[in-house]
Amino acid sequence: NKHLEQCCIKRQQETTQKQKEPIGQRLEKDLQAFMKLPDVPYEACTLTSGTVSSHSLVRFKGNDYSVPVRYGYQRVFVKGYVDKVVIIHAAEVIARHTRCYGQGETLFEPLHYLPLIERKVGAFDQAAPLKGWNLPPAFGKLKQILTHRDGKPGMREYVKVLRLLETHGLEEVQAGIEEGLRLGVFSSDAIKHLNYDGTAQHGGV
Repeated sequence: NKHLEQCCIKRQQETTQKQKEPIGQRLEKDLQAFMKLPDVPYEACTLTSGTVSSHSLVRFKGNDYSVPVRYGYQRVFVKGYVDKVVIIHAAEVIARHTRCYGQGETLFEPLHYLPLIERKVGAFDQAAPLKGWNLPPAFGKLKQILTHRDGKPGMREYVKVLRLLETHGLEEVQAGIEEGLRLGVFSSDAIKHLNYDGTAQHGGV
């Protein structure tokens, strides 16, 4: 860096062909003519608008990205960055996805569809947004216990447990499930209030 700085300083003292002033003097004049920087940082992204489809999807650059089901048919803004896609409704960020550079692909966030699945639990195993959702083994074990014991109501209870991921981290919910399995308690309310020691803790998992 020091060598580069010295080279730049030396270069500024030179005068190029057809110019009367050294590069350094011309640079000073250019800097004075520049527009001032904006008051807020410039976001290096493409900004477009769109409408959420009936399947809670928003199209951007040939691919579809999911948003929570409650925003169906709403107008949204889409910010497309190099590495991510951010979807905004009424100044609120409602979805973030890793940007896809393919064509005709659909990027689902399973959490976006859980409120709908909770009402239609019979569609759980066939729901496209949930395909490929890799969860820790404890989740599958809990699902098996609840559905075997209670059938359809058990599946609905399992979806309620999954919805804890809307407000809690995966590791927290996993820890609550594992402790619930150890204690023999399987309801979403019980799992919500179990901490890592297996004791009730209000406001956490």
